[in-house]
Amino acid sequence: MAAIEMTRPVANRPLARLMERLVAWNEARATRVALSRLSDRELEDIGLERGDISTIAYSR
Repeated sequence: MAAIEMTRPVANRPLARLMERLVAWNEARATRVALSRLSDRELEDIGLERGDISTIAYSR
């Protein structure tokens, strides 16, 4: 998974907020995709159901 590290001060706060939202959206998307690829049995093993995927992915 790729990540953007924003350790330097950013003069343009709206741009920084946009980047943070973009990174959060991408992490949620990647989580949703990874969980969606699991079988129902694998989801059950980790205590989830298929209907929980969106809630888990966006609960950050």
